[in-house]
Amino acid sequence: MLADRIESAWIDSFANVFDLCKIRRDESIVILAESQSRGLNLHLAELALGQLGVSHFCISVPTPPHPEGPIVRSSGASQALNGQTAVVRALAGADVVIDLTVEGLMHASQTIEILKGGARILTVSNEHPETLARTVPTPDLKDRGREAVARCRKAQEMTVRRADSTDLSVRLTDASCVGVWGWTDRPGTLAHWPGGIVVCFPAEGSVNGLLAYQPGDMNLTFKRYFESVVELVLENDFVTSIEGHGTDALLMRDYFAGFGDRDAFATSHVGWGFNRRARYEALTMHDRRDNNCTELRAVAGNFLFSTGANEFAGRFTRGHFDLPMMGCDIALDDVLVVEGGRLT
Repeated sequence: MLADRIESAWIDSFANVFDLCKIRRDESIVILAESQSRGLNLHLAELALGQLGVSHFCISVPTPPHPEGPIVRSSGASQALNGQTAVVRALAGADVVIDLTVEGLMHASQTIEILKGGARILTVSNEHPETLARTVPTPDLKDRGREAVARCRKAQEMTVRRADSTDLSVRLTDASCVGVWGWTDRPGTLAHWPGGIVVCFPAEGSVNGLLAYQPGDMNLTFKRYFESVVELVLENDFVTSIEGHGTDALLMRDYFAGFGDRDAFATSHVGWGFNRRARYEALTMHDRRDNNCTELRAVAGNFLFSTGANEFAGRFTRGHFDLPMMGCDIALDDVLVVEGGRLT
């Protein structure tokens, strides 16, 4: 574990990302935090803005108590703004929101209102700053992201196959596809750092097939690599069967069932990572408290399958899994974009 001591290189990494966001001195800049936010990252954000000569103010809200039921981690759906209508109005009136909430605003219910106000949101994932500094985005990520999104929006179907019997089909007609390259400089948009991911939110009834997770694939909700085989059968978006005999399958079945919500079993989004700086072995190198796993979502060539909320299919739920799979072939209308886990 690294010491929580301010390092000049970490300040520089925050300043570099703020530069990419084209933060100006005449803009209204808000740092959003909650009582359980990582204090080290809050200090780094303040120091970096000071280094750039940019004025800002901070809004901190209490971290809400965790409700009964399954423990939620690394969901991207912060609950910290629930009931905070005045705070949401203030954020919507800002030019830039630097989001340091624990879970992030990616899937928070208030995010749409904030973006409609014209704010641009940079979600700084709740990682140790060593991870953030290693994954400072580079300009080429934007080009890769735009190309990936353009390909997805033109395609009718995504297929995912692997020699272990994995065979998934995703209809992309009417899907909402977005790319995240680690920064945003446009009003009304959100990006997260680390970035380097393209994701598609399929329309209702679009996902069918089988995903056979093998040792070495990743369960980011549990912050662990799979150690045994788990097979997920999907029918019209929903996981209808979880097959396996090890701890991985047992944990997943129990966690899914704990929400008591059918939508927790549904597909949220699909896509792949394209950040060559993101490291596959990162889960082995950090304590769990220092790793929010956003880096693992961006590992180049992984197929990212996620369950839970999908507003484009009219589904909302607290249940969420992010499950990157390595070594796959990913094709858009039979044209490979990832072959054997390598970007084409």
